[in-house]
Amino acid sequence: MDGAATVLVVDDSQTKRYLLVNWLTRAGFTVLEAETGGEALSRVGVDPIDLVVLDVRLPDLSGFEVCERIKSAHPALPVIHVSAHAVDTIDRTQGLTRGADAYLAEPIEPEELVATAQSVLRYYQARRRAELLAERLTGLADTTVAVHAAPSFTRLLQVAAAGAAEIFKSPATVIAETFDGDCLAGVCAGPGAQARIVPWIVDDTGVPTGATVVVQEPTDWSLVDWPAGDTVTVAAARLREDRAPLYVVVPTATQTARTPVLVQLAQAVASAVEAQRSFDEEHRIAVTLQRSLLPRQIPRINGLDLAVRYEPASAQTEVGGDFYELVMLDGHLLLAIGDVAGHSLHAATIMAELRHALRAYAVEGHQPGEILHRVNELMRTLLPTELATICVLLLEPTTGHVRLASAGHLPPLIIQDGKAEYVHHVAPLLGVRAPRPADLEFRLPTGATMVFYTDGLIERRDATIDEGLAALAACAAQVDDDLDRFCERLLVELAPEEIQDDVAVVALRRR
Repeated sequence: MDGAATVLVVDDSQTKRYLLVNWLTRAGFTVLEAETGGEALSRVGVDPIDLVVLDVRLPDLSGFEVCERIKSAHPALPVIHVSAHAVDTIDRTQGLTRGADAYLAEPIEPEELVATAQSVLRYYQARRRAELLAERLTGLADTTVAVHAAPSFTRLLQVAAAGAAEIFKSPATVIAETFDGDCLAGVCAGPGAQARIVPWIVDDTGVPTGATVVVQEPTDWSLVDWPAGDTVTVAAARLREDRAPLYVVVPTATQTARTPVLVQLAQAVASAVEAQRSFDEEHRIAVTLQRSLLPRQIPRINGLDLAVRYEPASAQTEVGGDFYELVMLDGHLLLAIGDVAGHSLHAATIMAELRHALRAYAVEGHQPGEILHRVNELMRTLLPTELATICVLLLEPTTGHVRLASAGHLPPLIIQDGKAEYVHHVAPLLGVRAPRPADLEFRLPTGATMVFYTDGLIERRDATIDEGLAALAACAAQVDDDLDRFCERLLVELAPEEIQDDVAVVALRRR
């Protein structure tokens, strides 16, 4: 029992109040006094009161009513009834039924009063500790779920800092190192506050991995305004020896003799951070591989302008199988664009196989339709479970003569004089056995622009394909003089802010 507990004695009898105050003071309690029920109610919730010793008969209100009102507003504040008149069984039963934690009938011995006060306080202190632990464990569970669901590293630190502030009802900081080696801190000023991200440098503070230590100088961790006169407690955790530790920092006053919730929070956040680091690393490797399989540069061709934009899916999704090809063969431009079904590193590797096969058949001198036929036979033999769409074009720059074949790919768009028209060539996608139509042959007029693209540019969950095609035609009707800027504008205006699928756009203009 805490000897510094504060007791409010409520009694209209000055003599009896003097005795109660004297006994409790000698027992080590801090004692406040009130003569009426109204005065007692005005002090509860304002003064730091741990226990109320309440007379049953007061001049303004019944002690039973005062107890009920105290318990209604402050259920965890214990109340002991004392009475020299209401001493029979009915009175004691009524007092206990209406909320009192103990009922003492006079004459009261000093030892009995002190022992009852200590017993009631021990119970409520244990109850408060249990409730606090339960509340913190609930907050720990919620924060653990939230950090593992965070879509990015910075968001993870924000969620972790806000969760720590809510758990400990105090300022909190969570510090971790990104996959790139940058150290960031999620900082939250208190429960309900908006967490922010700031750069941070962890110096040699001597914080051992996996330990909880008290830092005597909060200025060493001065990312927030810590409570005046307090120190900060730092929990450090990491899952791999080759990783920098993660730190969770809170005021020391929030901690008990043991700090299981703080340590568990640090471990939970470290687990989420490690998962995010691994995801970032794997995604970067996949995107790097995917980009390495695409053309390194765009060919320079007299009479033609070319531009390309390729955007991998956002960090929340896997890489996909979108690809394009631009190469000059025997005086003709080979342009191809395609998309392998699926979003994974596997799809990216299938994309590489198809691109190299397409280039090989083109080098042999085959026309677009025959190239697609041979690639399809290759897929059905060696990759029988895969599907893909491809559009292939051979263009003679001088005359503008075009041979085009498609395998289930979205139709290219031709824009001239502000008019946009799709070039439809209906044919089965690659990976199935079905008759294929003859190549389309036409002349691309001087000044006309063709746009090739993958489905990530136009497909939306809340719109049909036809609506996406119409939006592209409207957006592309006016072609910028700079084709790079034109492709960029198509991405900005048509692709969502968080790209959920790879997007490839190729623009060709005949000067």
